[in-house]
Amino acid sequence: MSTPIKTNDSVIVKNTPSIPGLTFRKFRGEADYPVMAELTNAANQVDGDDYLASVEDIRSNYAHLERSDTDKDMLFVEFEGQAVGYGRCTWDVERNGDYLYKFFIKQHPDWRADGIPLAMIEFFQKRLIEISAKHPPEAPKYFHTWGQKGVKWHEEMMERLGINPVRHTISMLRPCSQPVEDHPLPEGIEVRPVASNDYRKVYDADVESFRDYWGKITPTEKEYQRFLNQPTFDPSLWKVAWEGDQVVGMVLNYIDHSENKKFNRRRGYTEGISVRHPWRRQGIARSLLTQSIRMFQEIGMDETSLGVYDDNHNGPKELYQSVGYQETRRCVIYRAQII
Repeated sequence: MSTPIKTNDSVIVKNTPSIPGLTFRKFRGEADYPVMAELTNAANQVDGDDYLASVEDIRSNYAHLERSDTDKDMLFVEFEGQAVGYGRCTWDVERNGDYLYKFFIKQHPDWRADGIPLAMIEFFQKRLIEISAKHPPEAPKYFHTWGQKGVKWHEEMMERLGINPVRHTISMLRPCSQPVEDHPLPEGIEVRPVASNDYRKVYDADVESFRDYWGKITPTEKEYQRFLNQPTFDPSLWKVAWEGDQVVGMVLNYIDHSENKKFNRRRGYTEGISVRHPWRRQGIARSLLTQSIRMFQEIGMDETSLGVYDDNHNGPKELYQSVGYQETRRCVIYRAQII
């Protein structure tokens, strides 16, 4: 754990257990980034989530936050001055007009009992209800959060709070040792390198491709800047299909080198898979995905990974299974309507 910092930034949280030395405080800016990475990774390791948070990831994300006041919307819990958990809340508006009031907590595995996580979530719910009061009263409003499937303490807490599972996302993995078939692109469509002046066009095409998907919001310029500044941003790995000067579809591949080093593996991510509406059902996604797998084979990766909604009506899970991907874990998305 990090060295305690003495400061007067305490927060009063109701319904907390009476544990001597237990306190709550506000966010302390960049000084907290290593604390957040440490707590996230400790929680993920126990919960079966192999995402590795780095200080660079957190710095990039928090440089481009929207609809979240870190002074009011973040909370850290400490025991004798050492952080043992943290969380944050925010809100978004879906394209269908639903308001989502989101929250998450990352709690050290040794500090998940005694009602601490529940007190933190109730703190965020109270804050989100205050925020929701400023939004149109007729709009549908929902608490929204997520967690790994099978994490009993979290599932029991969601049930107790009346926040119900509504969807699942699936993580899928494919060994690069398996052969991959060639699937040519349709005539007139080609893959070519992406220049820096193409980044915006690629980003906008991806946003357009997902415009009718569940849970999507209209991104802002700040979100585009976050996209450009991700630590794993590497257009040299992308497979982008073009018809003339039109972006047709893409796989925005990347490698998380720090994660690979931590877990002693060679994994490439075949993520950001999309095809624009006029070019769907022509085998473009299959071609770009298999080209991506082959690329990762050629540069020495041992496996490729991606994520997908379990019930996506466009059938991508079946496509991924057909080229060798298999499910490895599930994340549960929870919602409850705010009355």
